Amino acid sequence: MDVCVFCGSRDGARPEYGAAADAAGRAIAARGRLVYGGGKVGLMGRVADAALDAGGEVLGIMPRALVEAEIAHDGLTRLMTVETMHERKAAMASESDAFLTLPGGMGTFEEIFEQITWAQLGIHAKPCGFLNVGGYYDPLKAMIDRVVEEGFMRAEYRDMLVFGEEIEAVLDAFAAHEPPAPKWSERPVKP
Repeated sequence: MDVCVFCGSRDGARPEYGAAADAAGRAIAARGRLVYGGGKVGLMGRVADAALDAGGEVLGIMPRALVEAEIAHDGLTRLMTVETMHERKAAMASESDAFLTLPGGMGTFEEIFEQITWAQLGIHAKPCGFLNVGGYYDPLKAMIDRVVEEGFMRAEYRDMLVFGEEIEAVLDAFAAHEPPAPKWSERPVKP
């Protein structure tokens, strides 16, 4: 399975974030290929280094401006250089079978929410999940529950999201993923 990882370009405040990135990189390498943003910094660099150290294949995808800023990892199996962030996200989506989110900031949130939205719309049928290190994503999980309670999201779209504290359990859930029907499948689409 080719797993795309979204995560911080910083290390975060707690050492368990780095340990989780290391474990994720090793586990993904054992099961397939790591696809990620191509950076050598923060958790991004940690997950890539761990996958490479475990003998895994790693594809990094990065816009040219960030490559020129010298934050690209220079030891990857392959670094794909694109022109824009939009191209980066499209390439990450097309190269991946699943989307795993480690702790991170606004860029991490933006990347995974786009993939969740695409899954709801039926643009893809790939699993999306969160490695909930030390409860980092507990507030987000509560917010998603609130979105369902307030009628802005059907429960089956919340239920398609994987939240787990152990990487192996998350990857097992990805392998067993059954996508829900697309959001508008019960309604005719108007031209």
